[in-house]
Amino acid sequence: MSHGEAGGHDFPPTSSVKRWFVTTNHKDIGILYTITALFFLVLGGVLAMLMRVQLWSPGASVLSAGAYNQAVSAHGLLMVFWFISPFAFGFANYLVPLQIGADDLAFPRLNAMSYWAYLFSGLLFIASFFQGGTFDGGWTMYAPLNLPTYMPNIGGTTVVLALIMFIAAVTMGSVNFLTTMYRMRAEGLRMRDLPMFSMSILLMVWMMLFAFAALLAALMILAAEHLFGVTYFSAEGGTLLWTHLFWFFGHPEVYIVFFPALGIMAECFQTFTGQRIVGRKWFVLAMVLVALQSFVVWMHHMFLTGINLEIKTLFMITTIGISLPFDLMVFSLIYTMIKGRIRFTTPFLFSLGALILFIVGGITGVFLGAVVLDYEFRGTYWVVAHFHYVMVGGATGLFAGIYYWFPKMTGRMYDEFLGKVHFALYFVGFNLLYFPLFVAWETPRRVFDYAPGLTSWHQVASIGGFVLGASFLVMFYNLFVSLATGEEVGENPWEYSTTAEWVVSSPPPLENFPGKPSYSGGKLSFRDEPELTADGSGDDEPAGSPSTDGGTTTDGGLASEASETSSDPRSDGGVRTEGAATGGTGLVSDPGTATPAAAGTGTAHGGGPHADHASFWPFVVCFAGFLTFLGVSGIQSGGAYLGLTAVGGLLSAVGFVGFASESFYVPEPTVAEQWPFGGVENMKLGMWTFLASDVVLFGGFIGSYLFLRVANGWIHWHHEFVPEAHVTFPGLVNTYLLLASSFAVVLSLVAAHRNSRRGVVASLSVTWLLGVGFLINKGLEWQHLFHVSTDAFPNGWNVGTNVASSTFYLTTGLHGAHVVVGLIMLLYMIPRAWRGAYLDDDSSIEYFGLYWHFVDIVWLFLFPLFYIL
Repeated sequence: MSHGEAGGHDFPPTSSVKRWFVTTNHKDIGILYTITALFFLVLGGVLAMLMRVQLWSPGASVLSAGAYNQAVSAHGLLMVFWFISPFAFGFANYLVPLQIGADDLAFPRLNAMSYWAYLFSGLLFIASFFQGGTFDGGWTMYAPLNLPTYMPNIGGTTVVLALIMFIAAVTMGSVNFLTTMYRMRAEGLRMRDLPMFSMSILLMVWMMLFAFAALLAALMILAAEHLFGVTYFSAEGGTLLWTHLFWFFGHPEVYIVFFPALGIMAECFQTFTGQRIVGRKWFVLAMVLVALQSFVVWMHHMFLTGINLEIKTLFMITTIGISLPFDLMVFSLIYTMIKGRIRFTTPFLFSLGALILFIVGGITGVFLGAVVLDYEFRGTYWVVAHFHYVMVGGATGLFAGIYYWFPKMTGRMYDEFLGKVHFALYFVGFNLLYFPLFVAWETPRRVFDYAPGLTSWHQVASIGGFVLGASFLVMFYNLFVSLATGEEVGENPWEYSTTAEWVVSSPPPLENFPGKPSYSGGKLSFRDEPELTADGSGDDEPAGSPSTDGGTTTDGGLASEASETSSDPRSDGGVRTEGAATGGTGLVSDPGTATPAAAGTGTAHGGGPHADHASFWPFVVCFAGFLTFLGVSGIQSGGAYLGLTAVGGLLSAVGFVGFASESFYVPEPTVAEQWPFGGVENMKLGMWTFLASDVVLFGGFIGSYLFLRVANGWIHWHHEFVPEAHVTFPGLVNTYLLLASSFAVVLSLVAAHRNSRRGVVASLSVTWLLGVGFLINKGLEWQHLFHVSTDAFPNGWNVGTNVASSTFYLTTGLHGAHVVVGLIMLLYMIPRAWRGAYLDDDSSIEYFGLYWHFVDIVWLFLFPLFYIL
């Protein structure tokens, strides 16, 4: 029986098509992510092939200029957004809960929704090809090329909406991973002891949470330019504003892509050298430094703009400075190889290849970090070559991961010979493709023609491109055939792998572990629920729990950090043996010797409360979102697009009602390592994390307003762009309404504590009425401003009148949309409160209060900015 057929979960088997539409299990979602990302890799790769055919000779006419622009743009967008990061998300979904000892992610349905939103955002992108042409303004989407003036086709708008949907998926995934990793770690597993891959994912999702929120702000504004005619990026300073917003996201994105690969490389280097990462603590610290620094280097992409030289010099220093912690990581990996005993398996070869490619990419990137050299190289093929050495270096590390964990995911071993053939073709093809571009750097970037003297270099590059493409045929053949006929593996086919996923069967069972994972004894063990104390503290020592370390030490390496004590739990390099405590041996070699069957009865997870893993609503909600976005993309054309919007909106309402009404039980962990959020429920931490992302979103809007106002004259803003009818009074009234509504939420909590059903209903109802009053007042104000008739504004002051009206309506409109979402929540909560909910458990009111108070606080910033100053 497959793990999907485990009883008690009302869950279809993996052979059933229905399973893949209703699953919320993290391993299934991981497989779906991985397969979908590979599909987009193929799509983006085909576009790259077309480009290389065009570039075979100067002046070729395989593609028209417009088609070439679309191919370049779509290739870049697909590879950066829909392939590399989601590919890493696939591994993260499958492996992070296993590595940290969790049953699943904290919010299984949210996880499924994240995947479906990702898939449908990609399908939305594909649909843009059939709407008169897709986006053709380059993957950086620079203004003013991204504006409707230069991109009037509907497909360009659809791509912007697809990216917004994609970021929604990323945000849901980031909130889920952060909550899980902080709240659901196995007992005794400290944050600093996370396995290297999980550590890399933790830092990646933190970066994603903030970087993608900034991009979301930029894309929402851009979508409004296309759909409503607002004036941001076409205003004075608008072009520079886009580059600020985009590169605040874009530079961290490089590390968002590379960090999971770095984590996989570290895992593979440990496993295939038999040596723990040398200087692990410094390695992790360097990763943290890079994650922080990545947000203060964005302006080095803007050296060619009119920013003054002092600021450029400052960002040159921060940019070159970020190479220092990376140097430390590179030397750590190299020294690990020197100290260990290398086995050249396919995963190791790809890891080593990734390291080499990234070193080349890093060195060539220093040239672009220097202001003077950047003047020369920016806009040339030097950037193209450097960029691909860095980004594809990251992808190379991810391909190491697919071979490394293929036996765990499928239960079968891949063909090692074909794996090495794939690597040889891949590595040779890649370097043939991109290294000649350093030599032919004078080729203008993003242009489909070049000087005849560079023909031979481009032809070598094109040959390399096709060799690289052919290497993936070998990979797909190998994986497909091995899936059916590969040698069956046990729990652990690798001699020195030590992380927790290797102690369970391949593929792992539905509940992941045969008991409650614990590191409280200094090494991984499994405990049955009856062994836990009655209060769930888990303070008693595991009695007779089998060890997972197997007890055999490596022959390849010593415990390099003798200063560590024997009590340090090790999740990345296994557990410390008795020998290591005396300064002798190093890593534990084979944790898988304690089989699940031997590890316990399995009743702790199999028989205990467990999340129900079947729900159709995440698929319905995201499909409805796809229809809605597709309809909105052409809503100005009316007709079928209008119908799609209506159908999508209706189906969305049905989906959300079904989602909210469904009974879906996800138990909170009773025994888990939860520092520093031990006293915080999963839901509350998830809400905090989401609001942190929302802070950046509003920060993007408010920052854009401030930037444009400075660019257009701070003092003259009100004199030139704002009508006299725009007065303070409506904003003041709305401030009082929102403050009163926040107070009403507090009263509802008090009523819940006093067990007063009527008090809860009344307080929530007052909150709802005050929120509605806020919207009515705002609507009346807008209606008045729309119909202002003066000499300066004879056609009223609407969203597209000027830059001041655009920033006012769009920023306050975003805030108003948040109020509407809050009112919808209240429409769900008030009937439940009437039926007696929240009296025994007022946590839902508290979570709603967090959101509502945040919305009110944001208004306290908007009111002075847009009404007083």
